[in-house]
Amino acid sequence: MIEQINANMLAVTLGVAVGFLNRILMLRTDYRQYPTYKHGKMIHLSLGFIAAALGSVAVPALLEENYTAITFLSLAAQQFRDVRNMERETLSKLDQLELVPRGITYIEGIAMVFEGRNYLVIFAAFVTSLVTVSTSWKWGILVGIITFFINRRFMSGSSIKEIATVTEGKVRIEGPNLYVDDIYIMNVGLKSSQELIKEHGLGLIVTPNNINSSATLANLGQRQAILHNLATILGVYRDSGEPSLVPLIKRDLNDGRLGVFFIPHLKNNRMAIEVLEHVPVLEGAIRLPSESEETKK
Repeated sequence: MIEQINANMLAVTLGVAVGFLNRILMLRTDYRQYPTYKHGKMIHLSLGFIAAALGSVAVPALLEENYTAITFLSLAAQQFRDVRNMERETLSKLDQLELVPRGITYIEGIAMVFEGRNYLVIFAAFVTSLVTVSTSWKWGILVGIITFFINRRFMSGSSIKEIATVTEGKVRIEGPNLYVDDIYIMNVGLKSSQELIKEHGLGLIVTPNNINSSATLANLGQRQAILHNLATILGVYRDSGEPSLVPLIKRDLNDGRLGVFFIPHLKNNRMAIEVLEHVPVLEGAIRLPSESEETKK
């Protein structure tokens, strides 16, 4: 009996440790500055610890035929859905103060990620605890290490460079009309704004690889995410109340190419191309028209 209790305690401890380490590895504050230092990180680490504890405790409870553990897991799922709502609400309020907003689609993707990563923590803790109880702590540690790679795989999504080709575009003004290569962007009437655009303006062309990429890049939320990332990393040369300096993306209706125009603080064409290539493809923007029966026929 005592040996069984010790085995369960070892399994729970190992499961909590593996789950919590997974959450630490999945928590990063990058150029988006979210979650914030340090309170934002503390909130998510605390939720990760709770998720790890729930996942690891569930195994001994089920082995003892204490099926109320399933009830606790269902309650945890409800709490993590509330986390998603909290992130959505917080980011939506912060977005109102951005010079170049993230956009609704980007915010929904971030909120979904924070909810999903808690489920990955539960999975890692549950599997580690189960293997430890069934075999030994050595196998539990091995499985825990494997969960790091599995969760890392689920962390990484696709980026723009996987669905399109990014090249430099020429910013030109003909009369009051602004173009990036041959793609019309907007009308700029003020001479001072035209001179500023000629001196500091930067243009990029995004060419989709196929019909699916074209439909995905046509999404307004995906385009807004591109502008936000460019402005966050390279800076944006504008202030509120200056519509002629607003970054814009327009689409060529004939071939689906995107013309990207913005005025960065740091004008570096090579870096701008690299930044755009690494913009994540938002889950809410992905479209697969080639999978429809009509397209296949």
